Amino acid sequence: MRAVVCTRYGPPEVLQLRDLPKPIPKSGEVCIKIFASAVTASDCIVRALNVSPRLKLVLRAVLGFTKPRNPILGLVLAGEVESVGHDVTMFKPGSQVYGFTAFRFGAYAEYECLGEKAVLSLKPSNLTYEEAAAIPYGGLLALYFLKKASIESRQRVLVYGASGAIGTSAVQLAKHFGADVTGVCSTANLELVKSLGAGTVIDYTEEDFTKSEARYDLIFNAVGTRKARLQAEGSLTPGGTHITVDDSTPRMSAEGLVFLTKLVEAGSLRPVIDRRYPLEQIVDAHRYVDKGHKKGNVVISVAT
Repeated sequence: MRAVVCTRYGPPEVLQLRDLPKPIPKSGEVCIKIFASAVTASDCIVRALNVSPRLKLVLRAVLGFTKPRNPILGLVLAGEVESVGHDVTMFKPGSQVYGFTAFRFGAYAEYECLGEKAVLSLKPSNLTYEEAAAIPYGGLLALYFLKKASIESRQRVLVYGASGAIGTSAVQLAKHFGADVTGVCSTANLELVKSLGAGTVIDYTEEDFTKSEARYDLIFNAVGTRKARLQAEGSLTPGGTHITVDDSTPRMSAEGLVFLTKLVEAGSLRPVIDRRYPLEQIVDAHRYVDKGHKKGNVVISVAT
C-alpha cells in the first residue's frame, strides 16, 4: 500500500511517500480502506515537534525520540471497511466509516486497522468521504471543550479563532446548543463565520474584543495559547468561563462522533474545507497548514 512516512522530526520535507505492507486486522479490529484524511494543526506540531522545550522531552518519550515510533502520521480517516478480525460485531465489510485515530495515527495511508471500539462511526450518509474527513478533528475537539465549559442555551459565547478547524465547528455547535455566538477572525473570513451561525463577527485586525464593554458567559480560545494568550477575564460575566484548547488533554469518544453524525445529517453541522490535496502532495499540504491561515480543514484524497 502507499503510505506517507515521517522519516524524522522536522519541516514538511521529512514526509516521504513509500510502499509498505498492507496491515491485517487482529481480533476485534477492522481494516479500513482509506479514501480521505486531513492535515490538522496537531499533525504539523507532531511532525515538527513544534512545542516548548519542556514538552519536547515529554513528547519524545511518548512518541519517539528521533522520529515517531509509528512513522505514518494522520489523525483523521474516512473510508470503507474492507475486512474484519475475529469477534467484530459493530461493523462489517462494506461499512462506510470515519474516525479519529488519536496517538495511534496511521491515516496517511491507503489502509489502517482500528479497534471496532475506537473513535469510529458510520460516516454521515449525506457527505462524501472528503467532506466526512473534515468533521472529526475540529468537531470532536470543539464538542469536548464546549461541554467541559458547561455550555447552556441563551448564553453569550465568544469563539476566538472562529475560522479554523476547531473554530468553525465550535461556532456551529454553540449555535446548536442555543447560544448567542460571537466569532472572532480575520477580515477575509468574516462572511464565512457569519454563514456558520455567528450573530456577531469581530475582525481582530480592526478591533480588540477585550477592550469593548461586551461581556460573555463563555469565551473559547480555539487556537490555543501558543498563538493567542488572551487576557479575556475582564470580558466575562460574573461566573463566566474562559477556556482554551490547551487547557487539558481532551478525551474523544465514539459516542461524540455519533452525536456529530446526527447533527450533520440533520443539517446543523457542515464541513468547512479550505483546500484539497492528493496524497502525493502531502508535503505541499503541510507547508500550507504550517502558515496558520487555513479556513476550516485541509483534506487529503488518499484513494479513488
